[in-house]
Amino acid sequence: MNRRNFVKTGLAGAAAAGIPIGETIAQSLDQQDAKPFKLKFAPHIGMFKHSAGDNPVDQLKFMADQGFHAFEDNGMKKRPIEEQKAMAKVMEKRGIEMGVFVAHQIYWKKPTLTSGKEADREEFLTHIRESVEVAKRVNAKWMTVVPGYVDMRQQMGYQTAHVVETLRRASEILEPHDLVMVLEPLNFLNHPGLFLSEMPQAYQICRAVDSPSCKILCDLYHQQITEGNLIPNVDASWDEIAYFQIGDNPGRKEPTTGEINYANIFKHIHQKGFRGILGMEHGNSREGKEGEQAVIDAYRQVDLPDSAE
Repeated sequence: MNRRNFVKTGLAGAAAAGIPIGETIAQSLDQQDAKPFKLKFAPHIGMFKHSAGDNPVDQLKFMADQGFHAFEDNGMKKRPIEEQKAMAKVMEKRGIEMGVFVAHQIYWKKPTLTSGKEADREEFLTHIRESVEVAKRVNAKWMTVVPGYVDMRQQMGYQTAHVVETLRRASEILEPHDLVMVLEPLNFLNHPGLFLSEMPQAYQICRAVDSPSCKILCDLYHQQITEGNLIPNVDASWDEIAYFQIGDNPGRKEPTTGEINYANIFKHIHQKGFRGILGMEHGNSREGKEGEQAVIDAYRQVDLPDSAE
């Protein structure tokens, strides 16, 4: 039934039941799903908790109602298996594509992948094997990898070689399942001392690993702080980018709250052929339901125009 007939039928029923017509119109319109976004913007759990409640399944349903058709969850791996299955069921039913989850234990102050120690390498590879099962359960393709802290006792060249070797072994685990780990460079302001911080560095590593299962997660918030020059850097790294994340700067809130021209960036990467997920890894600039609606409105503003293909 189309929207006009739905409302017309509701009015007739309301008149027969003695329900105020204005109230029925509002209820009928509220029941309609919002216009789908053109781009695959992916909210995360907690972003709409005031509107949808604390239950992650209800939050997924709310996202779908608002027109989102992708979703990401850094903490998916730590959720109980039954909850993962319940979320996967809703995603399948509502047409929501799963984005990234974090694939391994990230050590923020301890050298791990950079160390070259076999124990550190095996721990990481065990996490990757576990993440394969999570990905199958929730129909995910991408998982986030952060190589961790620098080893102050080794020169960068040696550290890079250790990281590349570990990622090659991880790729051998992921390739048979058509899964992709995406390496995320993180900025020096929020995450000082981490090994991977720049797009050229991530590009170099992916080229050295030389696997379809090892690509770049380009978080535009981090890269605005570290390097700026966003569109040229995206272009230079294009062949190795598989996933984007979003956050305006300063503040790491929704687009339109800072200095990054996200409408132009989204138009640019779309014209280059990117049809993947754009993870909304940021906070809300305002609290409560009003702030959650402001996030949705901001993404309406920077989504592709109706004239775009």
